[in-house]
Amino acid sequence: MSRAFRIKDIRVWTVSKSSKGGDYFNQGEQKHWLVDSLISNPMSSYPAYREKRSSWGIGVLGSILVEIESEDGTVGVATGTGGVPAAWLIANHFSRFLGDQDARNVNMIWDQMYRASLPYGRKGITVMAISAVDLALWDLLGKIREEPVYHLIGGLTRDEISFYCTGPQAGAIKEMGFWGAKVPLPHGPSEREEGIEKNVAFLRAHREKVGPGYPLMVDCYMSLTVSYAIALADACKGLDIYWWEEVLSPEDLDGYRQIRQAHPTLKWTTGEHEYTRYSFRPLIEERLVDVLQPDVMWVGGMTEILRIAAHASTLDIPVIPHGSGPYSYHFIASQTSPPLCEYVASSADGLSITPVFGDLFEGEGVPENGRLKLSSAPGFGMNLTDRSVLKALPE
Repeated sequence: MSRAFRIKDIRVWTVSKSSKGGDYFNQGEQKHWLVDSLISNPMSSYPAYREKRSSWGIGVLGSILVEIESEDGTVGVATGTGGVPAAWLIANHFSRFLGDQDARNVNMIWDQMYRASLPYGRKGITVMAISAVDLALWDLLGKIREEPVYHLIGGLTRDEISFYCTGPQAGAIKEMGFWGAKVPLPHGPSEREEGIEKNVAFLRAHREKVGPGYPLMVDCYMSLTVSYAIALADACKGLDIYWWEEVLSPEDLDGYRQIRQAHPTLKWTTGEHEYTRYSFRPLIEERLVDVLQPDVMWVGGMTEILRIAAHASTLDIPVIPHGSGPYSYHFIASQTSPPLCEYVASSADGLSITPVFGDLFEGEGVPENGRLKLSSAPGFGMNLTDRSVLKALPE
């Protein structure tokens, strides 16, 4: 084994300064549209937690950063989420599968981390931790080979990536040049018929801002019931909604069957909060949704999203990842089917284009006029700029 590929060290930190790194929702004291707007969510049935998602702790975990160093001194770096629990798992459990290992053995390393954590893992924070390690490995391999990750996973299939944007104002998104706009649904089932009427008025206002024909999508954040989703889709038929996203928990397979049966011509999507290929299998094989949306930093990293995409491609189901910044960009650039990528408006007001990971890295590309041409920098093209925000795990 070449010294360049032998792993010498793995280091993991939490990121102490909010609004930096892989946790989109850890915005600290600043008011931010992602966490401080009225957005329908699984806690909306409780009035005390309905007004804003920050009230129930959506960003409580925080960002992590992983560095994997090879014997020749090359360092792969990646950010993710899961905070102290995820960082602890990496330092105290998963690190044993990395020391003196060949960094090219990404499939075996992934499998060992996953199998070793089966008794307590399979989803959630455990797979978020695996994702961060996996992404750091891919960054390391790209830097050793002096190639961008997209060349390591199949090469470029397009010169530029086209984006839709998730944000609070569809009209502003259109003005910024994005292909389409996705807005969060404000009202959930606990508000009953009045909530449906308010949602229709809300979406009608956005449709009027962007005009006819412009793709307008709705993010429901796992907050609806089957009957409510069906009724809301009925009430919005004249608004030309491009897709309805994550209306239910991704595990509610029977619910998606019922919704699909009620509205077979509408587009339904899910997967942001699902984990690993094992959970995506029934969604794919039963064709329960039209688009799959795994988050690269949550689903198991680049290694796992490539497996999910390969499975989905057998049924021509596109995989358009949730968020994930440059990790999604490299994935999309290498794939033949996904036509576009998501950019989540990361500025506090959602009206300007800023790096998804804040200023934690240099080299993070951002879309201009809704498009991005990836650089040829090695790895994911990002280098850590500010080590002062890194916080070691408590002893």
